[in-house]
Amino acid sequence: MIIVISVIFFFIILRFTVTLFNFLSNPKLHRVAKQYTDKVSILIPARDEADNILTLLQSINNQDYTNYEVIVLDDNSTDQTYKISLAFADKHPQFKIIKGDELPRDWLGKNYACYQLAQQATGNFLLYLDADEKIHNSLINSAVHRMYQRKLGLLSLFANQEMHTAGEKLVVPLMHYILLNLLPLQLVYLVKSAAVAAASGQFMLFDAAQYRQNQWHQQVQDKVVEDVEIMKLVKAAGYNGEALLANNMVSCRMYKNYTQAVSGFSKNFLAAFNYNIFGFLIYLLLIIAGPMIVVMTFDYELIFFMAALIILTRIMISLSAKQNALYNVILHPVQMFSLTLIAFMAVQRHLTKTNVWKGRKI
Repeated sequence: MIIVISVIFFFIILRFTVTLFNFLSNPKLHRVAKQYTDKVSILIPARDEADNILTLLQSINNQDYTNYEVIVLDDNSTDQTYKISLAFADKHPQFKIIKGDELPRDWLGKNYACYQLAQQATGNFLLYLDADEKIHNSLINSAVHRMYQRKLGLLSLFANQEMHTAGEKLVVPLMHYILLNLLPLQLVYLVKSAAVAAASGQFMLFDAAQYRQNQWHQQVQDKVVEDVEIMKLVKAAGYNGEALLANNMVSCRMYKNYTQAVSGFSKNFLAAFNYNIFGFLIYLLLIIAGPMIVVMTFDYELIFFMAALIILTRIMISLSAKQNALYNVILHPVQMFSLTLIAFMAVQRHLTKTNVWKGRKI
């Protein structure tokens, strides 16, 4: 039993240390005063995004960077995505809407949409955004500055998450929770090995010349977690890559309720562990069952120490992600239940090959 408790506390302390490093190193995109004029192609793959797309397009139109083009690719939507985007583009000359080609058998939908968008882009930088986001002033200028400052081939940002319902608050904070207590984000840039990689498809800014030379989305045409795979490829090719928090310059409402959030997270959760089910289950045992085992010892000093580490971890991550720390501390046990449910669905869908997103098998 002593060995088990020791392993559990080693894991908890290690995650606390990673969280503390991320909190102190503050891996965020910072606003800059220097103004840039490089042309940026903003590329938006959209499939059944009629409820979201107009918010994103308006936010781009209202932001403060001027030299850009926007290309929206309607990926065979079954709703009014194309009609809404076209009506907006007709009134704004920097915006264009195109129809995507039929999906080839050996491609995943988003990857093929991103590949097609790149063929249409004319900018010095290619910026991929998801259709359910909003962007804010200083984003593009600050991101371009970071590309030049660190000579990046790829800059990826983890957007601030908007959560309006109780169901969203029980699931969506898990994204930053897992990210910021497993990986010191600064190492993505500092360590040149491709093994140290993180990225978010919600914001991917590429050096256009390097992209055209390497066709990154074509190289990951069948990968579910294409963002991380591309970051690995960028670094393996000898380019610099960096992943940062968006610092309130990009926001996103990923899901509208609990059911959507659980289903959406289960789609790619296992892929983040390279589909290693054994390693995935060990992680879950340590993060969920581990604290329960400590509680069952009835050693109040150990329980208090463990609870203090978990609470401080949740506070630091919440502040870094600009989320409500009190909510995340109080809801932590229920969020761990949600994580268990997501894990079960992810493994079940992987083993039965029934993973579907937006009407397509993945």
